[in-house]
Amino acid sequence: MRIATRLLAAASLAALSLFAGNALAEGEKVIIGTEGAYPPFNNLESDGTLTGFDIDIAKALCDEMKVTCEFVTQDWDGIIPALQAKKFDAIIASMSITDERKQKVDFTDKYYNTPPAIVVPKDSPLKDASEESLAGKTIGVQSGTTHANYVEAHMKKSEPKLYPTADEYKLDIANGRVDAVVDDIVVLSQWLKTTDGACCKLLAPLPIDIKINGQGAGIAIRKGDDALREKFNAAIKAIRANGKYEEINKKYFDFDVYGG
Repeated sequence: MRIATRLLAAASLAALSLFAGNALAEGEKVIIGTEGAYPPFNNLESDGTLTGFDIDIAKALCDEMKVTCEFVTQDWDGIIPALQAKKFDAIIASMSITDERKQKVDFTDKYYNTPPAIVVPKDSPLKDASEESLAGKTIGVQSGTTHANYVEAHMKKSEPKLYPTADEYKLDIANGRVDAVVDDIVVLSQWLKTTDGACCKLLAPLPIDIKINGQGAGIAIRKGDDALREKFNAAIKAIRANGKYEEINKKYFDFDVYGG
């Protein structure tokens, strides 16, 4: 009886392995979840197209893996539950690799790493980003992000104001409803170059807190989907080596966003 049970278990494992191999076969469709509201990394344009660094990297990775990519947009707060519910196969949306998130999903290696920063109105009296300087100030930040956790941990004397998307905190700081906002330095720097960002200035980059900010942005996949994770990891290494990553990087940035 024990021998029969072992044989059945071995047969089941073999079948699962075969299924996993077929699921990653050339030409297979991989559905990618992204937010579509986080320029210059991902943004849903008025004509319905998705643009940004995340999107171009995703397409390059799918080309390298020889699979067909399909994109699905999802509100940030529900993006991990949607992955777990199999609405898509992977999240490519500037998601930081953190220990907290690792409890819910698995991650690939990083595909970029940039620090947080703080932006204030151009007429702000703030001179620095110390906890004392920010005491009593209202800080806008996107909910469910490492940046929200950062504000809570390092700006304890300020009042965080949480927003569903980055676009909403940008609108509020432009209209004087918050004293400062915190986000990725690239996101903020790119916004400051636009007409909408003319209201504001970069106060300072913020020191990375590894426990909060993680070790860079990675691709999130469902727990245990090792074959897909390793295929993405191999593709990240390949586009870094063959020049495709650099080509995409130069399209958006004048420095290496991959980080140290």
